[in-house]
Amino acid sequence: MSKNNMDKIGYKVIVTGRVQGVGFRYFTAKEANKLTIYGHAKNLIDGSVEVKMYGEKPQLLILLKWLEKGPKTSIVDDIKVTETVYIHKEGFLCL
Repeated sequence: MSKNNMDKIGYKVIVTGRVQGVGFRYFTAKEANKLTIYGHAKNLIDGSVEVKMYGEKPQLLILLKWLEKGPKTSIVDDIKVTETVYIHKEGFLCL
């Protein structure tokens, strides 16, 4: 692992609440791109949204804080965060 990647980590986040059909994935991608975070956000069958994000820890913590509230159009009830191995990705996708 290169020195640059040693400072990078990943998180898998499950966001519950009113988070589908309200632009949650779009706004998450917009915030992530501002912070140079890579990964994806996708709707899950149970109505929650899964966010996988990879990058430097300070930027990831900013996005985690943002995910606690989400965009104005959503209502976030809870987030569950699991640290994962860093995977290099290009851009942030809405799936």
